[in-house]
Amino acid sequence: MSKRDELHQFPLYQKAEQIYKITRGLVEIVPADNEFLQETTVRFMMENAMIIPAKIAGAQAVELYDLKMENATIIRKAARELYVQVGSLRFEEAISDQDYIHLLRKEIDEFRLLFIDWVAGFDVWNYIKDSWGLFNPPGVNAHDKDPDDDIPFNPDDFLNFED
Repeated sequence: MSKRDELHQFPLYQKAEQIYKITRGLVEIVPADNEFLQETTVRFMMENAMIIPAKIAGAQAVELYDLKMENATIIRKAARELYVQVGSLRFEEAISDQDYIHLLRKEIDEFRLLFIDWVAGFDVWNYIKDSWGLFNPPGVNAHDKDPDDDIPFNPDDFLNFED
C-alpha cells in the first residue's frame, strides 16, 4: 500500500476530509451578496478547513516528535478557529439552515477525540531537541545540552573530499 493510500485510510485524515466537505457545503449557503460574511467568515473557514488535512499529511510524513507536534499545533489552532467561526454563523439571519452549523461542530468535536489519541501516539524518543523550547518531548528542556553535540563529525571523512 502506498503512503498516499495509507493517509487516505487514516481515520483522522478521513474526518478532516469530512470537515472540509461539510465546510464547503456550509459556505455555499452563505449569501453571495453578503460581502462581510464572504470576506471574513467564509474565507477564514475555508482556509482553516484546508489547513487541517494538509497538516495531518505533513505530520504523517515525518517521524520526528518535534515536527509532528508543530503540525499538531497548527491543526489544533485551525480546528478551534473553525469551530468558533462556524458557531458565529448561528447568529446570522442570512443563514436559515442551521443544520450545517450543528453538523460541522459535531464533526469537529469527533475530530478532537481522534486527534487526542493521535498525538498521544507520537514517539517521544524520536526527536531533535527544539532549541526554541516549544516542541520538546516531556523531560527535555531547551536549555539542556544537545546530545548530538557529542557526536564527532568531520565532513571530510564522511564525504572523502580530497584537496
